[in-house]
Amino acid sequence: MKIDLMNTTSGKINAALMEARRASGSTAAGMVLTLVIVTDEGSAYDALKAANDASREHPSRTLAVIKRAGRSPRARAETRLDAEVLVGSDAGSGETVVLRMHGELAAHAQSVVLPLLLPDAPVVVWWPDNAPRHPAQDPLGALAQRRITDAVTAESPVGQLAQRAESYTPGDTDLAWTRITGWRSMLAAALDQRPSTITAAVVEGESYNPSVELLGLWLHTRLHVPVERVVTNGPGITAVHLRTKDGDITLDRPDGLMGTLSMPGSPDRQVALKRRETSELIAEELRRLDPDDIYAAAVRTPVDRLKEPDNAEQAVASAVAAEAAEEAATHEAAPEGGQVANPTRVTAEAAPATTKKAAGKRTTKKADA
Repeated sequence: MKIDLMNTTSGKINAALMEARRASGSTAAGMVLTLVIVTDEGSAYDALKAANDASREHPSRTLAVIKRAGRSPRARAETRLDAEVLVGSDAGSGETVVLRMHGELAAHAQSVVLPLLLPDAPVVVWWPDNAPRHPAQDPLGALAQRRITDAVTAESPVGQLAQRAESYTPGDTDLAWTRITGWRSMLAAALDQRPSTITAAVVEGESYNPSVELLGLWLHTRLHVPVERVVTNGPGITAVHLRTKDGDITLDRPDGLMGTLSMPGSPDRQVALKRRETSELIAEELRRLDPDDIYAAAVRTPVDRLKEPDNAEQAVASAVAAEAAEEAATHEAAPEGGQVANPTRVTAEAAPATTKKAAGKRTTKKADA
């Protein structure tokens, strides 16, 4: 069921929700939390779809806040609230209200959202993109027990980690951290099966991917060993090597689907490490509403703690030259439309900008780890 309300108020929206619930035959709310999504028109569809999918595991009232301040002085002076109320199959397993705030009202979104929160239920605020510098100090963020951001959508994803560390408040988390849950679980399980003294670690992954940096920082804080950062063409994280005196414990995932776990003295094993959809990431974050101390320790560790190979610049230059020669040879020999099957791996986080640009591609806006 869908109800459109133009130039409305929070009271009328609450009344519409009650009416829709009665019409659907359910007088009880039966929802466990309120999820507030702060987004724009361009990202609203994908964010709502992810929230609706996640609501099948966590029935919730979803409030999508879309601020439309207006471009002209007249539009900015106007104050109007339009709403879409969705109940039933259109809203997953909960209720959805899309709030479009026009003019000056956009600067006071909390005054509209507060009356619509479920009583005595936790509040989670999610910024799919354009997160504030200090989520906990944001008027909407101050209403929540958990605040979810996504560093991968920032102009400088890796640089965004420093901002997240500076503004960290218990209850903050980032989807760049959620994306490495599978990697952390697999590596921890491998060390449980084969207790070893780790002397160093290597994390390989595409450039500009904050999940790669967070995984390296997590290994550094938990194992207290030097961690080397190696840039590859992805997708996402491609491999982790844990150095031991008996050999490397390696978790390799070159295709973004299946990983291979290799340990000294044991046969290689295939493990599931598929890159997950946003709805799965949100569902995972909604499973726990307490502060994530492990994330706090990792994100507060400076990224410059990750080492580059001593010969990184020379290796990058050689890799780029070899890749260029390979592409030229392939272009001459391959039929029309042919592509290079295996991109060359490079080690270039600290290399010159021109070399880095050739060696690593920026991750796409919604890329997983």
